[in-house]
Amino acid sequence: MKRRALLKGVAAAAATTVFAPAIGRAQAVPTLVGAVQFNDAHPFTQGLLKFEERVKALYNRPINFTLHKDSSLGLEKQYFEYMAQGKNVDYAVVSPAHMSTFAKAAPFIDAPFVFRDFPHMEAVVNKGLLTPIADEIEKKAGVRLIGYGGGGVRNLFSNKPMKNLAEIKGLKVRVQGAPIWSRSFSAIGMSPTVIAYNEIYNAIQNNVIAAAENEAAGIEQMKFFEVAPNILMTQHAVSVRPICFSMKTLTSLPKDLQDAVIQAGKEAADYERKVESGSDSEILARLEAAGRLKRIPFEDRAAMQKLAEPVMLAYAKEVDASGIHTAIASA
Repeated sequence: MKRRALLKGVAAAAATTVFAPAIGRAQAVPTLVGAVQFNDAHPFTQGLLKFEERVKALYNRPINFTLHKDSSLGLEKQYFEYMAQGKNVDYAVVSPAHMSTFAKAAPFIDAPFVFRDFPHMEAVVNKGLLTPIADEIEKKAGVRLIGYGGGGVRNLFSNKPMKNLAEIKGLKVRVQGAPIWSRSFSAIGMSPTVIAYNEIYNAIQNNVIAAAENEAAGIEQMKFFEVAPNILMTQHAVSVRPICFSMKTLTSLPKDLQDAVIQAGKEAADYERKVESGSDSEILARLEAAGRLKRIPFEDRAAMQKLAEPVMLAYAKEVDASGIHTAIASA
């Protein structure tokens, strides 16, 4: 009898030892980890901070957020790979160009000359025309696009002033990694090369390239105007920067927290678009007034677009996005 009582005591102690951590895990406060390449002043960071704020409000239970800023966890390409693997990063803002390894159609979201202007981009987002591409990304990469930030107009910036197609012929320009960017810029007559975002400044400074392209917020944050103060107003693209979330993380969360994440993603992206689009011209005007850059009207934007158009049509067909291309053009 004493032996049986002793064994019961041992078993009870073992059960406590085995199951206590599991109970602790079940009761632990969730922690979501984010990453962004910029500091608090950048619209991307502001959008992710809004995301945190809205998740907390919608979930209305204890939850922790850790947002790694200033590229402390690498660049957007790494963030996307981490989210696909379900490790290190749960949410981030990522350029569609960095999703092309997983989904070929992804870069079509903000390729050159897809959008006429910001209102056109806004209409496309609000009508849900990008959903088929988002579905492909989620299926093939395991990353959900929970909202569409962006709205900044992208222009060329160069170490020399140029104003037309003849003057940018053969221009050594940095482009994003997706093939559509190299093909489009080659068709326009430039000499594009893929260089990591954090290497652009040094590449221009050391004459590896003479130019690159970005929206105003990026030009200011990365101080590109110090090495390339001439902003060629090509207005060749309107950026779309999705707020992304790892599906491996999302499916591990309680249903009410999943719902909060999805709703907060849309709200935060809507907020980020307003911030970025609203500050775009203001940033360039302020930097120009301070003598840090010079805006140069570009005379041949229509001709530039015409040269890129066959490439865009071919690319849309190649990635099975012809229908989406038509729908966007008609929006």
